[in-house]
Amino acid sequence: MVSKLIAVGVAVFGAMVTMSTAQAEPQRGQGGHNDRVECTSNNYRFTRCGADWRKADLVRQTSETRCIEGQTWGVDRRGLWVDRGCGGIFVERGRGRGRGDYAGGDNSGGWNPGPNWDRDIRLTCQSDDYRYRMCSVDTGRGSDVRIERQISSTACIEGRTWGWNRAGIWVSGGCAAVFRVDRRWR
Repeated sequence: MVSKLIAVGVAVFGAMVTMSTAQAEPQRGQGGHNDRVECTSNNYRFTRCGADWRKADLVRQTSETRCIEGQTWGVDRRGLWVDRGCGGIFVERGRGRGRGDYAGGDNSGGWNPGPNWDRDIRLTCQSDDYRYRMCSVDTGRGSDVRIERQISSTACIEGRTWGWNRAGIWVSGGCAAVFRVDRRWR
């Protein structure tokens, strides 16, 4: 009787651990790499998903809880993570993909930027009174953003107090810096 109870307890515990640590199965593309990963923070718990990317983009939010890069989702040295109820479908940033590419089309629609678009831009973005701020700059789909010079005494940590997406650079928590945008179209 005791051995049956132990066996049932082990089976239930194993099922609970599997459910709480389950990660989304990545969808593999033609080259064998993860094209898209669905990752969800169940019960508002921190979850790490199987994507060994350096940067990611949220292409579709699947949760009612708002997904905010650097706050409820992000990428660190150990990969993609979500927290506090965020759930979504993510893709690796920097592979030249745009929204239209997921349906097999070309996101540009034949449009390309004019001359002198592929150039470096420097801009200052600062979080006044430790508040969130978005500094608009079109980064393009093949660009990279880095801190050139921090001007705040508060640490600027990518994914935590600053980040960027196609629309621009965001800062929070008192971060202020001169950012360098290596703007490239492809």
